[in-house]
Amino acid sequence: MVILNFGSQFAHLLARRVRDLGVKAEILRFDASVAEVAKLKPAGIILSGGPASVLEKGSPRPDSAIFDLGIPILGVCYGHQVMAQILGGRVAKGKTREFGKETLRVKARSGLFKGLTASQTVWFSHGDQVAKPPPGFSPTASTHSCRNAAFANAKRRLFGIQFHPEVTHTRHGIKMLKNFLFSICKAKRDWKIADVAKEIVAEIKKEVGKAHVVVGISGGVDSLVAATLIYRAIGNRLHAVFVDTGLLRKDEVTQVAASLRKNGFRNLHVIDARRRFVGRLAGVTDPEQKRKIIGHTFVEVFERALKNELKRHPVKYLAQGTIYPDRVESAATSKTAAKIKSHHNLTLPEKLGFKILEPLKDLYKDEVRRVGAALGLPHDLLWRHPFPGPGLGIRIVGEVTSERLKILREADAVYLDELRKAGEYEKIWQAFAALLPVKTVGVMGDGRTYEYVIALRAVDSVDGMSADWHRMPQELLQRISSTIIGQVRGVNRVLYDITQKPPATIEYE
Repeated sequence: MVILNFGSQFAHLLARRVRDLGVKAEILRFDASVAEVAKLKPAGIILSGGPASVLEKGSPRPDSAIFDLGIPILGVCYGHQVMAQILGGRVAKGKTREFGKETLRVKARSGLFKGLTASQTVWFSHGDQVAKPPPGFSPTASTHSCRNAAFANAKRRLFGIQFHPEVTHTRHGIKMLKNFLFSICKAKRDWKIADVAKEIVAEIKKEVGKAHVVVGISGGVDSLVAATLIYRAIGNRLHAVFVDTGLLRKDEVTQVAASLRKNGFRNLHVIDARRRFVGRLAGVTDPEQKRKIIGHTFVEVFERALKNELKRHPVKYLAQGTIYPDRVESAATSKTAAKIKSHHNLTLPEKLGFKILEPLKDLYKDEVRRVGAALGLPHDLLWRHPFPGPGLGIRIVGEVTSERLKILREADAVYLDELRKAGEYEKIWQAFAALLPVKTVGVMGDGRTYEYVIALRAVDSVDGMSADWHRMPQELLQRISSTIIGQVRGVNRVLYDITQKPPATIEYE
C-alpha cells in the first residue's frame, strides 16, 4: 500500500496498521508524482489526514493523475476532503467542528462497511467537511452534523471517510481497513517479519559481497539488531565500534559487549572516551550546546576508530541503525507536518568515502524488536526503553560533571531495577531518572543534609509524539523513593513528574 502523507500525526500509525495486517506499506510525500507511485505497483493508495484546510490557498494537493490509475484509493479526513475537491465535489466549513468520538450512521453496508453494524463509534478531528460529493459518488455514512461522513464510487473503487480508522477509538477501524485491503484492493498478506529478516540477510550478502563493514553500537535496540543481521550475512568481516562516552546507563557497555560476543562477534572494539566527553562538557549548561558538543565529539572519536580499521581491512560500508520513521522524516516526506524539535544525530564526513548500509530502513521499532527476537537476542536488551543519543548528558539539567553522572547513573539503575522487580517496566513506554541542578535540605539520622533532587519520569505512548504520565502504584513509588535515598549518596529528595506531552517534552533537555 502507498500512503500519501499530508502531514498527519497518524500517517505512521496508518502504515503500522496496514503492516500489522500483513501488507507492506510505504509512505510517500503527498505530492509524489504518479510515476513514482506507479513504480511501486501498489495494490491500493491511502491519502492521509493533515493539519491544513483544502479551502486555503496553496494547501497540499496530490498529483490528480493518481485517480486515473485504476488503483483503489481511500481518502482519510483531509484525504477525504482533497479527493472530493479535486474530483468536482465541494468542501465547506462545518457548522460545528467534530473532535473526538462520534456516532456514525452507515447508509450502505458494503465496500468499507461490509459486515459492520448500521451504527458505530468513530473518531473525528476536523473543522471542514464535504458539503457535496463529487459526481458519480454516493454518501455512505453520516453523523448528526456531518451529512457526508463517508462517500464512495464503487465502480472506480474510490472511497472517502471523514474519520480516522487507524486510531483505537474507532471501534471497527481495523475491520474497515481489512475490507479496503483485502476485499477491495485484493492485497496479498506477504509482509511477515520472519521472511523479512531472511530477505534482509540475503540483500546484505548481495550488496556487500566480499567487502568489510563497520557499524557503530550505541547500546540501543536498533544498532544491536542491525549489527546482528549484518553479522549473520558476512560474519567476521563486520567490525563493531562501541564508543563509551561516559554518558551511558549503568553497566551498559559490559552488558551489550557480552551479548554481542555471545552471538559470535570477534571484531568488537570498545573505545573508552569518557574523559574526553565529560571534559568538553565542563561548564556548559545550554541544552543545545551540550547536544552539539556530544554529537561532534562522537563523530570525532568514531572517525578516528574508522581510520584505524581502514589501515587493517578493506572497509567499504558504514552501517547505521536507521529505522523507517527516521528515513521518512529525514527525507522530509511531509513538508506540511509541524516541526517540534531539531534532531541531534550527525553524519560522518563524506570524505571518508563509505557507502551507507541501512538494514532496518524499512522497519518500525516494534518490527525491529520482533526481528531481534527471531535472531535470538536477549529479551531484556530488545525491550529496553528508548534512550537518547546524548545519553545522560541531557538527563542532567545544567552542567554535566563526573559527580552528577555517578549519582544519576546509580539512581536511574535503582529506579529501573525496582520497576522490573515489580513487573511494571514493560507496561511503560519510557521511564528514566533525571538530576535537577538544585540541592535541598534534608535530614538523615541526626544530621542535616544538603543534596540533589532526582525527578522520576514514566510515560505511556505509542510513538513518542504525544505522551501521558504513567499511573504508578503509590506503594511502588514510595519503595523506589526510599531505595534511591537509601542507596544513592548525594540524593535526599525524589519527585515524580506527572506532566503530559504536550505541553512538556518527555526528556528534560
